[in-house]
Amino acid sequence: MIIEEMTMTEFEAGLAQTRTVLIPFGSVEEHGSHLPLSTDTLEAYEVCKKASLVTPLFVAPPVHYGNCRSTARHPGTISISTRTLGALFQDIVVALRGQGLRTFVALTGHAGGAHRMALQDAGEALIARFADISVAVVSEFDLAGDDGRDIIETPGDSHAGEIETSRILHTHPQLVKGRAPREFPRFPNGILVRDKRRYWPGGVWGDPGKASAEKGARLEDLLVRKLVELVQEMEEGCDE
Repeated sequence: MIIEEMTMTEFEAGLAQTRTVLIPFGSVEEHGSHLPLSTDTLEAYEVCKKASLVTPLFVAPPVHYGNCRSTARHPGTISISTRTLGALFQDIVVALRGQGLRTFVALTGHAGGAHRMALQDAGEALIARFADISVAVVSEFDLAGDDGRDIIETPGDSHAGEIETSRILHTHPQLVKGRAPREFPRFPNGILVRDKRRYWPGGVWGDPGKASAEKGARLEDLLVRKLVELVQEMEEGCDE
């Protein structure tokens, strides 16, 4: 049940089927010279929508903005603070709880460390505040990191490389503009760098050349299955 497409009467009727909602988080962030700035959002939203076809679930409108430290100087990236991100998550959950929902899964397509921690901190604050809700915060990497290794050929692939190029080739092939060169940046050990683009000029971490739509379809199927399993575990009351 895609909330942004529902009427209020359809939403009310949906509460008789489920009290669980998926909240996709993404980013507006460079993904090399070949993938759209909305890559992370597209990925998370697609997985959430496909999961809702497997089992009754509400899917909230995606949060398009995220905290993007490593790519903040790359063209097109629009980063928000971790405080804003955490506040958004909390406000969304409070509003949806007021509408009767009780199980909340934040699925983020953006896997930046500070971004993920902001969502986790917000989730911890929510479960401390409300005793009647369950919250999960997961990235796509968390869901498919182990099983997905059999699909991907490039060791260490993470950003705008084989994985993400495959994903977008599968779901939005019209948005893929060729292939950016393979790239594995090296940052100074322990030194905080202001202009990270100096060490990461192409904005790729991996090998887009090994991507295919077939791999993207297999990855998406895996993610959908893992997400549905997570929801079932939460609905069975395994969050104590």
